[in-house]
Amino acid sequence: MTETAYYILLALHEPRHGYGIVKHVEEISNSRIRLGSGTVYGTLTKMQKDGIITVFADEERRTVYEVSPVGKALIAAEIERLAELYQNALKYGGG
Repeated sequence: MTETAYYILLALHEPRHGYGIVKHVEEISNSRIRLGSGTVYGTLTKMQKDGIITVFADEERRTVYEVSPVGKALIAAEIERLAELYQNALKYGGG
């Protein structure tokens, strides 16, 4: 999973529209990640096609997205994978 997709899924722990995702990702990454609208909407489109997210609401000029059950399983597996990477880095990182 790309870092962009990972952070978008984290941002969608509650339903959000594209701009809300951009701002939330910036906030939770301490401004390290600043997603462009093309990146966000391209990733959202792919995730929607793949069944990872769904449209929660289609408001005036804003589509609100949420994580699907498939997406919830995917993010849980990714978090587990990252935790393993972190533990191995601590154990074998040579630092």
